[in-house]
Amino acid sequence: MDVLDQIKQTLSDNPVLLFMKGTPDFPQCGFSSQVAGIMKECGKEFAFINILEHPEVREKLKEYAQWPTYPQLWINGELVGGCDIITQMYEQGQLQPMLDEAA
Repeated sequence: MDVLDQIKQTLSDNPVLLFMKGTPDFPQCGFSSQVAGIMKECGKEFAFINILEHPEVREKLKEYAQWPTYPQLWINGELVGGCDIITQMYEQGQLQPMLDEAA
């Protein structure tokens, strides 16, 4: 299975997926830390991929998503956005309902 197929399969298998630098408990950048903190506050279980451990995913996902930066939050196979968008959605009360409705 090539990297693009792996990305598609991972998105299909995980209703809420965060591609980030590091892990939720040990984020490796401020933006990933902020989004992981928001996700924890929302209380919804989520999967994550540490892109620092998977450089091939890191590069191919930018192309697939047409989104150049990390972290990236995906819900039900759709890219929601990065740190700024997730933070704004959380502050405006838009993120929690999306997470609650995730398959």
